[in-house]
Amino acid sequence: MASVIMANAAELTAKENTIVDIGAWTARGEQDKLGAAFKAGFGAGLTLNEAKELVGQLYAYCGFPRALNAAGTLMKVWNEGKGEWGTGNGKWSEGTAANMPRGSLGERALPVGTANQTKLCGGPVKGALFDFHPQLDEYLKTHLFGDIFARDVLDWRTREIVTIAALAARPETAPQMKAHIAIGKLNGITDAQAAEIVGRVAALCDRDPSRLPSDWSPIPVGEPNTAYAKYFIGNSYLHKLTLDQVPAFGVTFEPGCRNNWHIHHAKTGGGQILIVTAGEGYYQEWGKPARRLRKGDTVNIPANVKHWHGAAPDSWFQHIALEVPGTEQSNEWCEPVDDRVYTEVTK
Repeated sequence: MASVIMANAAELTAKENTIVDIGAWTARGEQDKLGAAFKAGFGAGLTLNEAKELVGQLYAYCGFPRALNAAGTLMKVWNEGKGEWGTGNGKWSEGTAANMPRGSLGERALPVGTANQTKLCGGPVKGALFDFHPQLDEYLKTHLFGDIFARDVLDWRTREIVTIAALAARPETAPQMKAHIAIGKLNGITDAQAAEIVGRVAALCDRDPSRLPSDWSPIPVGEPNTAYAKYFIGNSYLHKLTLDQVPAFGVTFEPGCRNNWHIHHAKTGGGQILIVTAGEGYYQEWGKPARRLRKGDTVNIPANVKHWHGAAPDSWFQHIALEVPGTEQSNEWCEPVDDRVYTEVTK
């Protein structure tokens, strides 16, 4: 998909790509790579005050420790690059300092933040979570949307670019990433650009399954599924559970990975059962709507039915695959699930 997106006239600019990198490495806490991203950003026209705003934006999504570390890296890069300061001809620039409305918290931040949040999200934001924990709702409205989003050096589209990138860099924040993709689309980010952000972050982070949280799943990720790689788009991993009685394998998919359409043939019996153990994914039978899968879901796949399954675009996914005993069994691998079909069923 990335090659198609990169050829699109609506692709992110060089400066915006460095902003994606800054978001990803801040979220990861990888300071050497973050320093290189800041340098690339300055070379692409990012100003010091814009970079400061990016770090300030990300504190709300990555926490103070990672933001403080990022600020330290930014200061080091800027101080070491004094020879690059200046104006024009690719020289680094401090840029314009931020302005924001001033006033007491009660007088300004809550109404301003509520208005900003409503405009950003396309309508009032409500929900059972905020009814249960109104303190967080107030913090979001007064501080995040009333203070941070009220600052004027970065527009909202740029703030969403760096936010989506940071949330895409860590699998446990996939639900928040999805929400911000939707917000970004309301504020000037196209479908192709959103996919480009997520794809760029995935490439930056090498899709390394060792980065998954230790409690992500009780089933090991396993080894790269190289024997069947030609039947997958993206990388998958295989862990053999047992070959006795009912063969069972743990299969892990990186975000966006899916297997080709395929059929488990059998004269009698046969088929497959999937038990989802982690992440989110999809299952689809030929001619039927796709089904979203989450931890604990099961799928009974009859023999002789054409289907595919794989990860959601924004989540690692793992299931146990049980081979149902039968007679005269064989697997038929068919065409790949192309980007158009995959995007349509997973959006």
